[in-house]
Amino acid sequence: MGEAIHEYDIVFAGGGTTACVVAGRLAAADPLLKILVLEAGPHTKDDPRCVEPSRCIQHLEPGDPFMSIHVTEPSPYLNGRRIDVNSGRGVGGSSVINSELTFSFEVDDGIANIIDMMYTRAAASDYDDWETICNNPGWGSKDLLPLLRKTETYEVKEHEPTHGYSGPLKVSYGGCFTNIGIQAFDVAAKYDPGRKMADDSNDLSTCNTYSRWAKWIDGKTGRRSDSAHGFIYNQEGSTNLHVLSERAVIRVLIEDGRATGVEYTNDLTLNPSADQTVHVAKATRFVVVSAGAFGSPAVLERSGIGSSEHLARLGIPQVVDLPGVGENYLDHPVVFSGFFAAEEAETMDALYSGDVKEIGKQMKLWKRDGTGLISHNAYDVALKLRPNVDDLKELGPEFSSRWKFFESNPDKSIALLAPCAGFIGLHHNLPARKYIGACYYLGHPESTGSVHIGSAHGLHERSVFLANFLNKPSDLAILRLAYKRMREWIRRMPYYRGELQLQHPVFPAGSAAECKETDGPVPIDAPDIGYTKEDNKAIDDFHRAAVTSARHSLGTCAMKPRQQGGVVDSRLNVYGVRGLKVADLSIAPLNVASNTYSSALVIGEKAATIIAEELGIKNV
Repeated sequence: MGEAIHEYDIVFAGGGTTACVVAGRLAAADPLLKILVLEAGPHTKDDPRCVEPSRCIQHLEPGDPFMSIHVTEPSPYLNGRRIDVNSGRGVGGSSVINSELTFSFEVDDGIANIIDMMYTRAAASDYDDWETICNNPGWGSKDLLPLLRKTETYEVKEHEPTHGYSGPLKVSYGGCFTNIGIQAFDVAAKYDPGRKMADDSNDLSTCNTYSRWAKWIDGKTGRRSDSAHGFIYNQEGSTNLHVLSERAVIRVLIEDGRATGVEYTNDLTLNPSADQTVHVAKATRFVVVSAGAFGSPAVLERSGIGSSEHLARLGIPQVVDLPGVGENYLDHPVVFSGFFAAEEAETMDALYSGDVKEIGKQMKLWKRDGTGLISHNAYDVALKLRPNVDDLKELGPEFSSRWKFFESNPDKSIALLAPCAGFIGLHHNLPARKYIGACYYLGHPESTGSVHIGSAHGLHERSVFLANFLNKPSDLAILRLAYKRMREWIRRMPYYRGELQLQHPVFPAGSAAECKETDGPVPIDAPDIGYTKEDNKAIDDFHRAAVTSARHSLGTCAMKPRQQGGVVDSRLNVYGVRGLKVADLSIAPLNVASNTYSSALVIGEKAATIIAEELGIKNV
């Protein structure tokens, strides 16, 4: 394609996870529909860094081409720390790089971390809240479940009524079940008999159970299942679907209250000297902004859609006064801890530390039949935690008012806990040995934040980003409980050999909770560690120093009534502009207690059906 003024039926500003679903579905359903997708990042087709699950750690290295980093303002709730929040950049967005892991590494102004791609679905009541509380007909679980099924081929077990078996994206357990995972499952059954073992904790209703955890990995090939390969690259022969990579959308063009196209230019991230000529892509039917929780509000604000006060400060002419743009930032604050493991443990540590011999061995298995650690993500077992009577006592008065939000919805969890087969992070400064990692994140934190552009013209300038993590006492209380439950679970595993102090609170000398290396686990029936007030303070101090983003950013163009701070209606129309929609995780009005990939996909499927209905297209 030569780049001049082009005319299309639909122009997508962004080519991430959701955009690939919408554009791919519409293009396949109507060969006459002309679609353009503009993506700031590079193409990802068959790139080993994107299709091999275990290579996701490479995206943590500075300058990775598939990653954007958004830096928060210093937070008084986190001892003045900034947090780096990563998001995918490239065709397919986060779906092609999200690691299915939690990685941590030290950077100049904090700890960076990614977590996603675990096959984790939200509770039915999470989506029902979108419909009832936020007044979005058609967005409840009964309407979204068929679309969740439509996307997937569930290879874990046949004939499960809430899962799909003919979709483009594959779901499996990955290439192996590590002995760390086996021990975690066995210990959970013995140590915590009050919570059951479940075949499936992702049926939208099962909660407070331990279960094996599936992954967005093809069980036959061991390749990642991402939206770019599942919905876009499988249509390479198409003449009606055009994808331009490394193109940054500047703004939406609006004439007489209608979106008529977009302005865009070459992205500078990979090529700082790229020509900055501004191009125009015309859209006769719709402009669909699909640039994610950070990019979508930025595109709207540069287009004159947002808070009148903020736009006036930046000198941007007002088109629509929508104060909700960039507000309602939602995420899952996450913490991880690390434990020493016996040498017999099956872990990912050799792969993460760059052991050439082990990588070669595992690569042979992966290329042969899609098995081994290359097609694994270190997670085998997880718990969607819902507090029992003892837990509620432990959570204390800080949580009592928050409990009302969960109490009447038995499918709602307060946190997700998962042990990991290996130290989840870069191994540059660690002793060369084996580890058990652990991850726990808040499912429905009370904290909300905001993200706004800091300049009228700078596509690559930092946003003004407030995450506001841990500004509510209830969030600290849940993390404190999650840490204790996670530690008790892991220290009973046969391969446990003590705590890695680097990733634990520093308890007072002589405390029963003091971290140390050991020769083996405690008995299953050993009493839980008793924590004093000073110990609890040490845990809270650790969390303020260690908590980071799960990279589950959503909510900044919320789908709710305009008078309640909404940006789009239930048909994804931006208030005040005809022909302009937003379709990505930014439209989520409330949080979901799960990794967000499945929600990004179902938003895409729903958006495709909405647009198809409005265009009179059948069989989407």
